[in-house]
Amino acid sequence: MLMIRLQRVGRKNDPNFRVIVTDKRKAARAGRYVEMVGSYNPRQKKLQLNEERIRHWLSVGAQPSGTVHNFLVSKNIIQGPKMNVSPSSKIKKPASTLPDDSVGKVGVSTPPEADEGKKAEAEEKPTEEPKAE
Repeated sequence: MLMIRLQRVGRKNDPNFRVIVTDKRKAARAGRYVEMVGSYNPRQKKLQLNEERIRHWLSVGAQPSGTVHNFLVSKNIIQGPKMNVSPSSKIKKPASTLPDDSVGKVGVSTPPEADEGKKAEAEEKPTEEPKAE
């Protein structure tokens, strides 16, 4: 399957990107693409796209990457909403959002309210001391 995606070129700390058509299974290495259909300079916010060739590759089944899809939407080459391409956060949800059936199971933390109830029960019961013989 063909993909329209970005290939980073340029020096260290000076990024420039080519918009290329390449096989999805191959990495976007230098010289390993089917066709270059544009370029993007993020420092100057300059985007150049060959609209005719991009429409051709989309018509034969090439799929744009998320960022390229957003570029094509902003240039009105394709219609539709922009995609969220920012990485998802890996923040863990608090224990109170767990379903009720998971409370008390091994490996699942219990909500703080349940811990307080257990502590109160433990304080009420006197502990028996072993008798020394």
